[in-house]
Amino acid sequence: MVTDVDRAIERAGSLLGRLSPQAQRMAFRARQRRRAFFLQKLGRAALAAGAIIVGGGAFGLFIGPLGGTGVMLAGGALILATAGLLIWPHYPEANEETLVQTDLKLLPAQTEVWLAQQRRALPAPAANLLDGIGVRLETLSPQLQTLDPREPVAVEVRKILSEHLPELVNGYKRVPEPLRREVQSSGMTPDQQLVDGLKLIDEEIATMTRNIAAGDLDKLATQEKFLQLKYRDTDGVTG
Repeated sequence: MVTDVDRAIERAGSLLGRLSPQAQRMAFRARQRRRAFFLQKLGRAALAAGAIIVGGGAFGLFIGPLGGTGVMLAGGALILATAGLLIWPHYPEANEETLVQTDLKLLPAQTEVWLAQQRRALPAPAANLLDGIGVRLETLSPQLQTLDPREPVAVEVRKILSEHLPELVNGYKRVPEPLRREVQSSGMTPDQQLVDGLKLIDEEIATMTRNIAAGDLDKLATQEKFLQLKYRDTDGVTG
């Protein structure tokens, strides 16, 4: 007998099968981040519960018995602390406001979450481009972990991810559905304008990734020359 749960699983599997490999990777990473976030909350709740239990035991051992009232208070504190830490904080949702406020190191991951939320509202060519941008963000993310947010390239990364990309997608979504495939005064349809804009953003992210990598390679080459000069000179003196 086929149940509603079986049908839901079948629909979910069918949908996943229709996603591009890039979209599947984005969905997988999103699930990983949510799982890690929950495990962090679970760990904090366990630590809080352990601290309350150990504190209650230490009080009873060194100061005096807790008594019925003390046990009730400790039990209540244990329940409240555990429940509170499991409920709060909520998993950070990605929207236009939160992207602007997100730390640069976390911005690519949050942008990926936001991109995944936009796929259904966009035509297939644009959705495929979003998937490709998500893959580029996967490469860009490690580069931003040590990048000074005040550097020009960091400022550009924040601007394109938290301003230009959302403005482009939201501008398209505001166009009424019947008009999205009609040629406008620009000689293009809104669908075409969206795709062209996403291509430009994709190329710009690729350029920024290369520029950051070039800067890292320059630093590595400089460090290598410094080490060569230092230790070769030292070897020469020692010899």
